[in-house]
This record gives sequence, structure tokens and C-alpha cells, in this order.
Amino acid sequence: MNLLIKGGRVIDPASGFDEIADVALANGAVIAIKNIAPDFQPSQTIDATGCIVAPGLMDLAVRLREPGYEHARMLESEMAAAVAGGVTSLVCLPDTDPVLDEPGLVEMLRFRAEKLNQARVYPLGALTRNLAGEALTEMVELTEAGCVAFSQAEVPLANTQVLQRAFQYASTFDYAVWLRPQEFFLGKGVAASGALATRLGLSGVPVVAETIALHTIFELMKATGARVHLCRLSSAAGVALVRQAKLDGLKVSCDISINSLHLTDTDIGYFDSHARLNPPLRQQRDRDALRAALADGTIDALVSDHTPVDEDAKALPFAESEAGATGVELLLSLALKWRLDSGVSLARALAVITSGPADVLGASLGKRQGRVGRLLVGGVADLCVFDPQAAWVVEPAALRSQGKHTPFLGLELPGRVRCTIVGGQVAFQA
Repeated sequence: MNLLIKGGRVIDPASGFDEIADVALANGAVIAIKNIAPDFQPSQTIDATGCIVAPGLMDLAVRLREPGYEHARMLESEMAAAVAGGVTSLVCLPDTDPVLDEPGLVEMLRFRAEKLNQARVYPLGALTRNLAGEALTEMVELTEAGCVAFSQAEVPLANTQVLQRAFQYASTFDYAVWLRPQEFFLGKGVAASGALATRLGLSGVPVVAETIALHTIFELMKATGARVHLCRLSSAAGVALVRQAKLDGLKVSCDISINSLHLTDTDIGYFDSHARLNPPLRQQRDRDALRAALADGTIDALVSDHTPVDEDAKALPFAESEAGATGVELLLSLALKWRLDSGVSLARALAVITSGPADVLGASLGKRQGRVGRLLVGGVADLCVFDPQAAWVVEPAALRSQGKHTPFLGLELPGRVRCTIVGGQVAFQA
């Protein structure tokens, strides 16, 4: 299929390209930007006047709920939500039911996702069997099945010896380990430690739960040479440690969630379960430090941490409700809101959801690295066309995800996706 996207502002954050230009797509690739051949015959033309034409978004933290919820057709709904949000590539976490610790499960997930012809899916394999933190998985077999890295998802690994062995194993094959830094015993609360948690009588998670875990991870990285991606940092102290680790030359990258970027613990209000999240929302000084670190490049990527939670699991007292919120459809708009709030450039706001996440995958994708997160001639035709001036209100009816719960409900956000193209095919068009 030949596509012509006319009159849009084409932005590729990785190369710095930023011009009003036409883009021609054919055979799943970008064949021309600006200088379109006179004999190019498009089978469809998309008018992008007044819109931004950017690389397709990449989200490094999406829960598709499969395996486990096939009866509810969760994969179909969450993939549809992804492309409606402009996301063309996503990384899915291994905390499914059953856990992604067997090659057959990974192959089944990839097969079902590919049949939908929507976003590209990159599975994370479980680091330990059943995420139990005891026996390591067969990382080589999981990689051959399609896993791009290995993770414990939200389950802290309490046994330091097992973590050391995991790092040694991964380092031998140059696999990446993705971890959310949280000390096992200190991280069992439901809100960030502080005055608000004390006043509400909620069990707290102190900042040291994150920093102790980071110190342990960094020491083991130095000893083993492992490559680690830190998922969803939440504190100013954590950011400072990561910044120093990067200066020390450790092979480390990190991301934060849209929730931690915009919200603080006060958004819990009077036990609002929409704000029951992992990691818990922290104080304003932490949020401000996260914003600054995302702007200066210390933090590599912004993620949705998309977790569709059903009504019954949220309609419980705060401490008993299931943690998580839908977010994949909000990723672009909340990146644009951060830009408006913080004054960063549009290119930087797009970089943290396109080229930044692509660089995080980096060696994990091998030769496929250049395929995603960039918009260049000869590159893969994954694009997001959006209107930066259009606004929309976050309401349950506006969300395609089966998860209708988010702390941003009722908020008006900037940016509407007009068209999402994956592999040269229109996957979504408003």
C-alpha cells in the first residue's frame, strides 16, 4: 500500500529534522520525506495540515492481560487502545497469568498480537520462574521465543544471591535486566511515607525502599558488568543516584511513569483508589526532580505503566484496591502537557516517547533497533499524526481500553491522534 501524508510538520527527534513536508510510504517503509518523486502514485492520501507527523510512539510498560484474560478479549481491546493513542510499539510485562516464563507462552502471545496487525509487541520474559525469586528462567530459550529483556515486573527480588546470579547470566549473553528498584521488606506499603500517609492511616513506602535497592543494583552491576534498565523511578534521591551511576559509566537507563511525572501524594485526596498506584505517588519535591531529570536526559523515557483494572478491583477501600491505572491512550497527551507545564521543546517531549525508548531497547533489539522510534528515509513506516491544538477530556467513554480507571479522569488534555500507521498500514484513523 502506498501512502502519502501531505502538509504536516514532520518532526524526528533523533535527527533534529523539523519541517513542513510531505511523507511518502511504500512497502512498509518511508521512501521519501519532502522530495516526493513525481511518479509516486499513492493509494491513499492523508491530509496532515496543522498536524504533527512524528515517529510512532513507543511505550515501555504496557500490560495486555494476556495470557490470562483471553475470555475477555483483553489483547484486542488493549492493542486497539494503543494505536488509538499513537503507540506503534510496546513492551509488555511478564506478570501475566500464567507468567511469561515459558517459550510457548511468549510465542503464543506474539502470534496472537501479530494476527491483529496493530502495534508491535516486544515481550519481557520473567527473570525468575513464576516471578518467585528463586530459580532463574531459561533466558536463552525465552530470547529465541521473542523476549527482548528480563524482568521481575512489580515483584521485588529479595534474595541478593539470586539477583547476582541473574546479572551474571544476563551479562554473559548481553541480555538486559529490567527492574523496578524496591527493597522487598520496606516496599510493602500502599502510599508514599509522609505526612499525608500518616494522616490517612495508610502504610507507607519510604524513599529508602528505592535507594537501598538502587545501591544494591549498582554494586552488583559493577561486579558483573550487567546492563540494567530501571523501571518507574519515583524519588528525587533515586534520580540523584542514577545520575551518578551514569557518570560512573554503568550501563544503566531508566524511565518514569506519566503518573509520577504529573501527580503527587496529595492527589490521593480522601482515599481515591484511582490514585492507588505502584510506585506510590510521592511529594512535590520528588515530582519536580523527576520532571527536571526527564528534561535533561538523566531519565531516558516516559512510560504509561498501562494497567487495566476492572471495576470490582477498584471499588474497594484504598489499601485493598488493586494498584494500577489505564494510561496507554494518555501517553502522548501527558507528554504534551509536561511540555506546556515545564517549557521543554516539542522535540524533547516527543523524544521521551519515541527515540528515547527505542534507545533503551538498543542492543536488545540488535539489528532491529533502527526500525522503531525514528522517522527517516529507508526506515520502517511507523508514524503518528496528531493535532497538537486539539483538546479532549479524559472520560471512561473516551477510552478504548477495558480499564476505565485513571487519576486523570475529568482532566482536559492537549493533543488528539488523527492517524496511526504501523508498517505502512493505517491501524487507526479518527
